[in-house]
This record gives sequence, C-alpha cells and structure tokens, in this order.
Amino acid sequence: MASPHNSYARNAQMQSEKFAEFLGVFVDVARESSFSAAGRRRGRTPSSIGRQIDALEAHLDTPLFLRSTRHLTLTDAGEALLIRARQILDSLVDVQQELASMKGEVTGILRVACYPTFGKRYVLPVMGELSRQHPELRLELDLTERLADPVAERLDLVIRIGDMSDSTLIGSRIASQTRVLCASPAYLAQQGTPDSLAGLAAHPLIDKLHGSDLLGWADVLGHPTRAGSTAPLFGCDDFEGMRLAAVEGMGIAYLPDWVVGEDIKAGKLQLLFPAWSAQPQAVTGIYALRALRHPPARVTVFLDALRAYIGNPAIWSVTDT
Repeated sequence: MASPHNSYARNAQMQSEKFAEFLGVFVDVARESSFSAAGRRRGRTPSSIGRQIDALEAHLDTPLFLRSTRHLTLTDAGEALLIRARQILDSLVDVQQELASMKGEVTGILRVACYPTFGKRYVLPVMGELSRQHPELRLELDLTERLADPVAERLDLVIRIGDMSDSTLIGSRIASQTRVLCASPAYLAQQGTPDSLAGLAAHPLIDKLHGSDLLGWADVLGHPTRAGSTAPLFGCDDFEGMRLAAVEGMGIAYLPDWVVGEDIKAGKLQLLFPAWSAQPQAVTGIYALRALRHPPARVTVFLDALRAYIGNPAIWSVTDT
C-alpha cells in the first residue's frame, strides 16, 4: 500500500506542468484506441504510454479505460474526461498562440480549408514557402468541396467563393473570380465556333454532375442545361476534371478563370464571348473567412503571402475585370 508521503509526491508531480502532457497522451490514446498507435504519434514506446495512463488513473483515482487483449474502450469517467481534456488542451494552445502572436511570432498550427483545385494550385505553394520561412509553424490543409465551419472545426481560415451570407464570420477578400466560356481550338475547328450565346445550346456543354446549376449555365443560356438543351452533356463534379475535359475537346466549358486561365493563356483553350464574362453576374469574390477578429500572426502572414502569390490582377486573369 502506498504511503501518504508517496501519494502526496505523486499528486504534486501530477499537478505540475506535466499534467497537460498526461492529458495529451490520454486524448491520443482515446483517439487511436491503442497504446501502440498513440506511441507512434508521439515517438514513444507503448509501455511508456501505458505508464502515463496508469499515473493519470492513479491520480484521478478512477479507471479511464476498459482494457482487454484486443480492445481499449473508454469508461464513463474516461468519456467525461475526454470532453474536458480536449477543451483544456485547446485553451492552452489558444493562450500560447495568442501570446506568441502578441510578439509577432509565427508559430502554432495553421488550419485552412478550401476547394481541392484552388488549394493545390494556390494555397499549397504558399504553405510550402511559409514552412521554409517559419520552421516552427505546423500546417494543415483540408481540401474539401463542402462548406467547412471555422468555428465548429477550429479552422483558422476557410476560403469560400461567392456572396458572404454568414455575418458572424469575418471575411477578407483575397481575389476575384470571373467565370469564362471556353473550348479547345481543336474542338472549335471541328464543331465550329458558336456565333451567339443562344448557339451554345447546339454544343455539348461541360457541367456539374450533381447540384443545382452550381456553374451558372442557366445565367448564360436562360434556362437550365438539362431542361432546355438536347445536346449531350459531359458531367463531372471536380474542377480539374472539367478543365481536362475541355482541353480534351469534349465540349464547351463555363469555368472560373482560376481553373482555366493558365490554359487560355497557353493556347490550350480559347476564350469565348469575353463580353459576357465582363458582366457583373460572371464575377464574384474569393474570401478568406475566420472567426477571430484579431487573428494570430500566422494567419496574417499567410493571407499576405497568398495575396502576393495570386497578385493583382490575379495571375489567372484573362479579362479586363
């Protein structure tokens, strides 16, 4: 039986700065349901991880896991602690990052969510440069088509395109998107160049496979593509896939200039009806949304670098807008 002196020493040790580390280990084990997997995340042996969990359970005087040869399951106490532990660790990170930002230090974890194509083309190069300039900065990029929530998902920034309807978020405009009509020169040579917007209905159109006219073809044609056109359509939900379909001569595309601008400049695609793209309905903003009014230094540095990389006018621009 442990002596009162040993128990006091154990509690005093647990109440030191090590407590946060023990909580972090606990959260990793709960997430992975494995001492071994948690050990790999932390570069530690499973036995070392197990000893820290034992110490935490002894300090709290309650079991946190039900252990068997095959499974590791949280107890009711473990479930309750997991919720609080995440909140505590998140708060510690927030405080550290807030203090660092007050000194202008670019540290912590920069978490960004955006469209896959936009992220690969414009965000990743910027993150690569920031990682070289600030080795202490960790980077996470969620490439997703869904509308990520910076509050619920603890994201520093969410890059969205279009009208901003959520007034609770702070939006910084980083660039403009112009939707352009285009097709490959080979396609136009074979099928002919439409002489009017109405003539587009006689051509195969590259469209979103799912969703209600997210590309805005109805604005161009005056009716939805599937309802009003008998022309065959190529459907795809990926911007890069639609771009490649246009380059391959599969039809006429109506895509953002940040997707096809480089191809138009290189002659792989030909711009059609530039006057249409100059109209207000073809132009929307690209915004970086955040929850914090006073963002940490890593966010400011990233936004400055992203704007510089995109340029003004944007590197993808093929019109005067």
